[in-house]
Amino acid sequence: MRPAVQCHRFLFGVERQQVLDDAGTSGKGAEEIKWRLQLLLQVAEEWQLLLSWSALFSGVSPGSLADDDVLNDQLRVLSRHERLAAECVMALEDKRDKSISFTQMVIEEDSMRNGRGLSDQWADSVVVRPRTTERHITVHRRLVLGFAISILGLIIVTIIAVLLSVKFEECANEGSNRMGNITVHPGARLNQSTESLSSNPSHSKTAGKPWTQLRLPSSLKPYHYELNITAFMDNFTFTGEVSIWMRCVNSTKYIVLHADKLPVEGVTVANSSDRLGIRRYFLYPQNQVLVIMLTRELNALKRYTVRIRYSANIADELLGFFRSSYLANGERNFLAVTQFSPTHARKTFPCFDEPVYKATFKITIKHQEPYLALSNMPVVAVIHEEEGWVTKLFAETPRMSTYYLAWAICNFTFKDTVTESGITVRLYARPDAIQRGSGDYALNITKRLLEFYEDYFNVSYSLPKLDLLAVPKYPYAAMENWGLSVFVEQRILLDPGVSSIPYLLDVTMVVVHEICHQWFGDLVTPIWWEDVWLKEGFAHYFEYVGTDYLYPDFNMEKQRFLTDNLHEVLLLDGLASSHPISQEVLQAADIDRVFDWIAYKKGAALIRMVANFMGQHIFQIGLQDFLTEHMYGNAGRNDLWNKLTEVISVGNRAGLIDDAFNLARAGYLPQNIPLEIIRYLYKEKEFLPWHAASNVLLYLDKLVDRNKEYNIFSQYILQQVAPAYNLLGWPEDAANSSVVQAPYQTEELRRKVIILACKFGIALCHEKTMMLLSEWMASDHNRIPPNVRDIAYCTGISLMDDNVWEFILSKYQSSTAVSEKKILLEALACSKNIFLLNRLLNLSLNSQLVPDQNTIDVIVHVAKYPNGRDLAWKFFRDKWAVLNSRYGEALFMNSRLIKGVTEFLSTEAELKELKEFIKNLGEGTDASFAQATEIVEANVRWHGLLEEELFQWLRKSLNS
Repeated sequence: MRPAVQCHRFLFGVERQQVLDDAGTSGKGAEEIKWRLQLLLQVAEEWQLLLSWSALFSGVSPGSLADDDVLNDQLRVLSRHERLAAECVMALEDKRDKSISFTQMVIEEDSMRNGRGLSDQWADSVVVRPRTTERHITVHRRLVLGFAISILGLIIVTIIAVLLSVKFEECANEGSNRMGNITVHPGARLNQSTESLSSNPSHSKTAGKPWTQLRLPSSLKPYHYELNITAFMDNFTFTGEVSIWMRCVNSTKYIVLHADKLPVEGVTVANSSDRLGIRRYFLYPQNQVLVIMLTRELNALKRYTVRIRYSANIADELLGFFRSSYLANGERNFLAVTQFSPTHARKTFPCFDEPVYKATFKITIKHQEPYLALSNMPVVAVIHEEEGWVTKLFAETPRMSTYYLAWAICNFTFKDTVTESGITVRLYARPDAIQRGSGDYALNITKRLLEFYEDYFNVSYSLPKLDLLAVPKYPYAAMENWGLSVFVEQRILLDPGVSSIPYLLDVTMVVVHEICHQWFGDLVTPIWWEDVWLKEGFAHYFEYVGTDYLYPDFNMEKQRFLTDNLHEVLLLDGLASSHPISQEVLQAADIDRVFDWIAYKKGAALIRMVANFMGQHIFQIGLQDFLTEHMYGNAGRNDLWNKLTEVISVGNRAGLIDDAFNLARAGYLPQNIPLEIIRYLYKEKEFLPWHAASNVLLYLDKLVDRNKEYNIFSQYILQQVAPAYNLLGWPEDAANSSVVQAPYQTEELRRKVIILACKFGIALCHEKTMMLLSEWMASDHNRIPPNVRDIAYCTGISLMDDNVWEFILSKYQSSTAVSEKKILLEALACSKNIFLLNRLLNLSLNSQLVPDQNTIDVIVHVAKYPNGRDLAWKFFRDKWAVLNSRYGEALFMNSRLIKGVTEFLSTEAELKELKEFIKNLGEGTDASFAQATEIVEANVRWHGLLEEELFQWLRKSLNS
């Protein structure tokens, strides 16, 4: 009977005795009480509904409204009333006529507990409304009076809610973040709970709620991140602060970005002049996003910064920022590493975690010794702090997608090597594995593969280093993070004495696959996950092409591809569950699903078929053009098909030019044929044929630039270049334009034409460069467009007096921009003054003025020009001992230096000097010297047999 006794405490004036009396009446009296309780429950539900709607319209969560004492009391009363009403009904059921079946009672009681509506069951049990007695009239009057009071209360609550909303807006406009911090998680629950309130057949659930969509809204575009991570390896936690610079594309009051289970501790939003008010912010777990509601709109075409502080655990799962361990000498050693692909960067820092939102990143990691930290880029600064803490600042990355960002904190050791183009390659692993040499094989083939891909794609590897990290636990065989590729140990470590050929082949193909991704994936990234085959299909195809490069006898692409890939994918593709290589991604669960063997193997089979149809050479040119056009950006399948379709004709023209000049240089074609072919260039509108022509003409120029009749060669080239130069001209001044003033192909075409025009002496080109340099010297304001500064600097120095050389040197010494310093230094080599060139060569050995890694650049650039070629060759021989002493036996730029200094030596005397120099070095000389000897011998042979043939044709052609 306890629930029946408690009923007297109900609202609206129902006295204890009346309730008890009613409880003891006949079944019809009980039905009357149930009817009244139903009414009370409906009133209570309406109060709750009103509060939810008030919160929804005002933007304040129920928890925030409840800060008011009156509202708190009302909410508590309502909650209690709902519970007591339910208890009363169950108590009354106990008092019902015994003729009511036990089964019916259980059903009704179960319905109450499950929150289902009571009205239907009550309606079923009520047969006839009881006759109204005097006592019932009294109860009804009190009920009506109570109901009237409830209506008045509803009005009062509404007014209070509106006032609180207005007050909240005023606080938000003052820039307070307090309420935002309070409602991070309640705000997320509010959006979940109110979703059903706003839904109806004629109104979309997602209207006005961009955070409910799978894709992020396109109103904001991030362009730079600065991320600071402090890792506590003793308790596997970390704190983070990320600052994101964004461009506003369309006006919006919402910032929606990804964050998955990250406890956010503070948010600020600012523009260049002040902070913006934050109404509130909250996590929306369904789509793993953080929503920041602002008090006023972000304006289109303006730039803003959002700064977010948070903390989290270094996870025990193999995604996001997670921990791993290994045993060494009986002790457990820990490390922490990231795995962000495809959608797990958001587990570690708030970000725009979609492939298309590329940006630059600056990473700072703070950790304790003796750990070391790695990331995509090299360390640029190290700060040692108290209690063994170390802060490492990493160089800024190129534009890249969030899921290729990476870092690791470990106590590994490494071995390293350097490619011919100067890329440092390191393999990090457990100290015992490094000591055993288990990583040597992967390290060595990575060096060779980088060189192979640079040559095949005709696109340089974009970063200064590539680290390979072998970890004990990892969710995949490997991950191609740009500059820091991570491998599970079993797929990269190899012990030659005990490893089988299949194991060696497996390691090889995994490494080949991941290095290919540095171009197809990292450099050029699919726009969206539906085209994941654009990176995985290519990487899988090149597993066979790259392995053939390393082991030609394996015949992988022609034979093993058929049995290992094609036959298997035909079997898969015959199943009813198969699908096209491009799949729609409509929900988050679809993203992981697209990484299947259809994307990898069917994608690879399609690519191989296209390559065989087009021919390997044309296909290669198409890939080069595709990568060049979309580098540091995104591309879809149509971009690839359009480029391959286009390149069949454009590539043929470029290939024809390149083949003709190379065959003529080798003596297989008459010398006039390539020069006849380029007569059509004046009407060529595409970049690729001009690019091919520029390469071969500048090479031929170096062979003939010391000929006494050089002027007739340059005059002929000018005739072919002048129409294009007159059409394209120079880009806009730097002060009035962005870095890229026109589409990439147009800018690069213009650049190639300007290089040739200034190199071969078009007067207007010379006048332009001298005018730009003179203006800079007079005003100290450089308005030379960045894309052609190297051309202007070099041409101006070669034409103007020594004061320009001194001016450029002073600018080199004072500049802090790395890219600008590089072209200023290289331009100094363009002088025709032998004294200045000797001075530059000697300065190059001064480490205080020229960084050690740039010394070789100076020597090679001096050797490119006729006035400096003899000087550089002599300097190289005279200073060989100094260079060797400075860089050690493994001179990291050895091959490039040797090639650059000797490539255009072409006389019998120079060949003799080269051979004597090599002989004096003794045994064990670099293999590059043998290659250099072959090249110089070919140059001497061309001069002796074919040079005169070329000039005879030129004289005849110009005279006619």
